[in-house]
Amino acid sequence: MIIKNITVVEDDWSVLRLTENDSPQTVEVATGRVIVPLSVWLAQRDSLKNRAEIGVWLHSCEDPEALREDLACFAVIGVAFPKFADGRGYSIAHYVRERLGYKGELRAIGDVLRDQLFYMQRMGFDAFAVRADKDIHDALKGLSDFSEVYQASIDQPLPLFRRVQRGGVSK
Repeated sequence: MIIKNITVVEDDWSVLRLTENDSPQTVEVATGRVIVPLSVWLAQRDSLKNRAEIGVWLHSCEDPEALREDLACFAVIGVAFPKFADGRGYSIAHYVRERLGYKGELRAIGDVLRDQLFYMQRMGFDAFAVRADKDIHDALKGLSDFSEVYQASIDQPLPLFRRVQRGGVSK
């Protein structure tokens, strides 16, 4: 199960994770909907680019610029959060949405917890693979923790002061 577009749904994608014995060049990518690591995409690009439903995921230390020319190939882009305190994934999401202009599914994977979802959504994530030991229905509530935002971001391009009409002082 994942949260996608503010709804809990079945996850019909598998995430390929390399083991220490796997090589990006030789690991076998199963058929069906698979989200592969960036290293596998780069190593097997020629054979994977013709697959209708392929996704790629980036580790928090990887540069999303490597995807610029291939964005149209991906039904989903995942961003890994290796631990709760690692915020680099937020910057990656913002870059993928703003600078690269990606319009498809942007999924947070890894150590994804309720407390992060609202902020992840602000950066452009629309799908969340919540950590397996957490209640996904409770996590869903994290997307509505706040009713209003002050700052501009991916989900609300205008800051509050541009959205609110204030009465002027009359003399």
